[in-house]
Amino acid sequence: MADRYVFADEAGNFHFSLEPGATQYFVLTTVTLDDCQVGKDLLDLRRELAWDGIYLDRVFHATEDEQAVRDRVFALLATASFRVDATIFEKRKTVPNRQNDVGFYQLAWYLHFKYVAPQIVAGTDRLLVTAASLGTKKQRGIFHKAVSSVVFQVSPTLTHRVAFWPYESDPCLQVADYCTWAVQRKWEQGDDRSHVLIADKIISEYDVWWIGQKYFY
Repeated sequence: MADRYVFADEAGNFHFSLEPGATQYFVLTTVTLDDCQVGKDLLDLRRELAWDGIYLDRVFHATEDEQAVRDRVFALLATASFRVDATIFEKRKTVPNRQNDVGFYQLAWYLHFKYVAPQIVAGTDRLLVTAASLGTKKQRGIFHKAVSSVVFQVSPTLTHRVAFWPYESDPCLQVADYCTWAVQRKWEQGDDRSHVLIADKIISEYDVWWIGQKYFY
C-alpha cells in the first residue's frame, strides 16, 4: 500500500466563442507525487528569494511572476520527482450541449482521469486528489462534486478523497499551476521555452479531439 497525491490545475476559460479573450484550448493538468517534498522545497525557495532581495507579496503564480522568478521555480522543478499528465481540449470541437462550465469541466475531468488513474494508483493504495478551486462559491461546490464523481467512477482504489482548495493554500498546487502554464503556453501561443524544462516529467500530453474535424462555432 502506498499514498498517492494528485494536484490539479487548468488553463483556459469557459468562453465558447471566437470573441477576443476566449481561449482556443482548455488544458487540464495533474501532477502526481509520492510525497509532497517539492511543495516544501518551493516554500524554501521563496525564503531564498527573499535573501536574494526578491520579495514576493503573494505565492508563486506563473502568469504573474517575473521571468527571473519563473527561472528559479523551473530550475527547482527540474530537480524534483513527479509525474505530469495533461489533456488538451480544442474548445471549438465541443458539442453544443457541453458548452457550459459545469458540463464541460466534468467531461474534461472524466476524459483525463479515466486514463491517468489506472496509471498512477493500485487497488491497495490511498489516493488524495486536490484540485485548484475556481468559480463562485456556488460553482465551487458543483465543481467539487463533479471531480468527486469522476474519481469515484474511475479510481482503482476505494480509498480516495477529493479536496477543492484555493491554489494559494498548498504549494503543490503552485507546482501544478507552473506545469499547466508551461503546457498552455506551448499550445495556445506556440511558446515551448518553459515546456522543455519539464518535458522529461510529462508522461502524457494528449489532444483528446485531435482526430475530430467538426467545429461547432
